[in-house]
Amino acid sequence: MQYRRFGRTELQMPVFSCGGMRYQYKWQDVPQSSIPANNQENVEAIIRRSLEVGINHIETARGYGTSEIQLGEILPKLPREKIIVQTKVGPTENPEEFRVTLEQSLSNLKLDYVDLLGIHGINTPELLDYSIRPGGCVDVVKEFQAQGKVRFVGFSTHAPTEVIIKAIQTNRFDYVNLHWYYINQGNWPAIEAATQRDMGIFIISPSNKGGNLYSPPERLVELCQPLSPIVFNDLFCLSHPQIHTLSIGGSRPTDFDEHLKTLELLEEAEELLPPIIERLEQAAIARFGEDWFKSWHIGLPTPEETPNSINIYQILWLRNLAIAYDMVEYAKMRYNLLGNGNHWFPGEKAEAVQTLDFSQCLSRSPHADKIPELLADAHQLLAGESVKRLSQQ
Repeated sequence: MQYRRFGRTELQMPVFSCGGMRYQYKWQDVPQSSIPANNQENVEAIIRRSLEVGINHIETARGYGTSEIQLGEILPKLPREKIIVQTKVGPTENPEEFRVTLEQSLSNLKLDYVDLLGIHGINTPELLDYSIRPGGCVDVVKEFQAQGKVRFVGFSTHAPTEVIIKAIQTNRFDYVNLHWYYINQGNWPAIEAATQRDMGIFIISPSNKGGNLYSPPERLVELCQPLSPIVFNDLFCLSHPQIHTLSIGGSRPTDFDEHLKTLELLEEAEELLPPIIERLEQAAIARFGEDWFKSWHIGLPTPEETPNSINIYQILWLRNLAIAYDMVEYAKMRYNLLGNGNHWFPGEKAEAVQTLDFSQCLSRSPHADKIPELLADAHQLLAGESVKRLSQQ
């Protein structure tokens, strides 16, 4: 395993972290006594395997159902000084609700303290305000820090880049959990802002949200040769020294194995990555043309600025992935979250676009004339049964 300094926390963070949202028994709280023995044994085997390969950062959240209480049966048995534990609690308007939930997390984990406490899901300006205003959630965390129950405070986010940067610029946080990987590089300005403030940088779910790379389409497999899509994406992320750790959401002990192949290739990243990136870019250009490939995203409105709150950017992005790389299943899964994802995945699908007037909201786009037709095409390609966020299932 390799380790990187996690910003101003000074923690030596493994470049892979053991994420806790895929192994739990249920997304809803249930008593420990009702969790099947084989499920709990699997969670323990995942944690043991994680530590065996040097991944000593164990990460979870209050919103991950039984994950915390299942870890609470395992973590107290481990040498506390050798593990880094992170949990996350969502911001609330009433800071007392946040306090109660944070106490519950510590109780579930059966630990005297957590190393990292993330404000979970600062996805909107309102949720940022709940967190940083006087007497808000961060001030509650400061009280827990003074009591020795929390070492460092950060935040996780699915927000637009400008909201993430605003949160970073408050200088109230020691680290940030955010999305950034090959197919979604839009948050790079936020990473630069966090680096300037010496914050730890944790990449959320690069193999799941980053393209469902555990089951990639054959076209993507071919384009990433001689690497697997997982190893290519890991190497792409970790070739940037600003990135400190990537989350691996293991559902079984063997889920770490493919990722570990990345470690011996890190010194070869400068030779391995450029030809693959060039091949991926040329494959997309061959299907769309260079003009669309380079400029499709320019001047697109937010869902709030769009008729029926249609998330034009996300829909066109998913259509691009489906067509360029045959990532249809991933695109369908993400597309059908629209309308059900609230602030975690905002906006609506492209239904009934033929009846809407986009002329005003697309006035800054060089592709304004053809985008309505492309939205209709995306809906035909990707629409299916509505998908709920995992925590709602």
